[in-house]
Amino acid sequence: MKNIYSEDAFTGLEAAIVLIAFVVVAAVFSYVVLGAGFFTTQTAQATVHTGVAQASSSLEVVGNVMGLVDSGTPNQINYVNVSVALTAGGTAMDLTQMVISYSDNNGGRNPSINATPGLACSALTTALGTAVTDETLLQWCVSQKINDLHETPNNLLEPNEIWVLSIRAPDSATVNTKLTYNLQPAVGAVLPITRSVPGGLNPVQALY
Repeated sequence: MKNIYSEDAFTGLEAAIVLIAFVVVAAVFSYVVLGAGFFTTQTAQATVHTGVAQASSSLEVVGNVMGLVDSGTPNQINYVNVSVALTAGGTAMDLTQMVISYSDNNGGRNPSINATPGLACSALTTALGTAVTDETLLQWCVSQKINDLHETPNNLLEPNEIWVLSIRAPDSATVNTKLTYNLQPAVGAVLPITRSVPGGLNPVQALY
């Protein structure tokens, strides 16, 4: 009996199925490649933005670091005055979000020195001449703002401004002690400040 079915039809159908399969696979592969490319691009952009934010939000020390000594405790530093400003091209920084930690070679440690409310030095709870045995009482404030032209005070350290930070020192900050304060802004690099207390102290003493 003669075969009335043509093999050419089946060959064309198979070819069409294979072609469609190739097209689908190629489309899926292209989608995966494009998705990976978009993800990589977004990650690179996020990294760049983060790097720019970190670089443009950094502090630097201006001038000497000074230690304040009270007559009631002549052999230890009571406060440390640090003048800070933004690095060149830096963006305004909210210092109420900054964390300050302390350590020295006498075993003194404090991972987070408290900021006074509104950074006002009038709110300090520990007076000069009083040893701080409870390190939770350590506090810091802004004792002076230089080049601050705002009629309404704010807590933003802005370009061209210099702020003097007064940081309470624990009773372990005695003569011949190497002490370190780490200033960690909410955004930006940590500013480590390491100084040594000399063997003899004046009421206002430069630390080197």
